[in-house]
Amino acid sequence: MKKKKILFWAGLLAMLMGIAVLGVFGWKRISREIEKQRLLDTCVVLEIPDLNIKAPVMDGTEHEVLSKAAGHFPGTGDLGEGNYCIAGHNSTIYAEIFNEMKHIEIGMEMYLYDNDADRTQYTYIVTKNFIVEPSETWVLEDFGDDRLTIVTCTDDGTQRQIVVGELKK
Repeated sequence: MKKKKILFWAGLLAMLMGIAVLGVFGWKRISREIEKQRLLDTCVVLEIPDLNIKAPVMDGTEHEVLSKAAGHFPGTGDLGEGNYCIAGHNSTIYAEIFNEMKHIEIGMEMYLYDNDADRTQYTYIVTKNFIVEPSETWVLEDFGDDRLTIVTCTDDGTQRQIVVGELKK
């Protein structure tokens, strides 16, 4: 009888601990979604409908920015002008923004929405998708055209996937 009580309480304790752990992860997920919705209302927004990607874009590429949004590389183009470069995680740990980027195809449309009152839309058509080493920063340079360059990690994190879209005029 004593053994049954011990097993009962141990099982109950394990169940409660499991519920608590799931609650913490659930709360983190919910709070991340609430923050994402707030940012979608106030920031530039990147959307790739074919991949179900819709992400806020904040200024900067430091950890604090990339943990909750995509980040615009300082010193690169503006919306609709020059080489507008953004970075985002392909990760289950952080913001999970570009997890589906491995499925991007040439010809897909990508949209940037300005955070102005009109939410001006810029349409880009994917023209390139390739892999580089992390040290290859030439992809951030100005090429004399109007483009969107997205930088994200490959699934194993050792290289960078680069997606380029040309502005549709």
